[in-house]
Amino acid sequence: MRRDHFELAVADVDWVDTDGEPEKPHVSIDFHGTEELLREHLTGADDELLAAEETDVAFRLQGDHETDPEATGVVSVTNRLTGDFVLELNEDADDVLRFIRAAREYGRASDGDGRYRVEIDVDGEEVVAYEKETFLVYDADGNLLRRESLIPSGVEL
Repeated sequence: MRRDHFELAVADVDWVDTDGEPEKPHVSIDFHGTEELLREHLTGADDELLAAEETDVAFRLQGDHETDPEATGVVSVTNRLTGDFVLELNEDADDVLRFIRAAREYGRASDGDGRYRVEIDVDGEEVVAYEKETFLVYDADGNLLRRESLIPSGVEL
């Protein structure tokens, strides 16, 4: 599955900039390919779709977002147990970091359920949805950027 076969859209992030009512940020990742191929990547060793706690979401910068306003990176969803990539797609760093900021603020204001929602679709039809609390950010050298990452309190990495 190629990165350009995926399209990412976010919702419920504008409230952070306008001091509006907190809403859980939502990201939709739409795959433009066969559902069978996506399901194959989303299936664990037990032949069931991966659960939220069996996946990790991360963003790997491809440049310095603090000095380059055009910096980009790679959003990935991986199988936590095997480390295999489920999917990857290219995105603007500012957009992803804004989403993480909204998720962090929602987590502070919410009742403790997931800080953001990830929905993975095939041509607009939901295949799986996850409530997530962690979103790790790495620099171009692969070093974890704790300040930019969304890491729940009490979690040790």
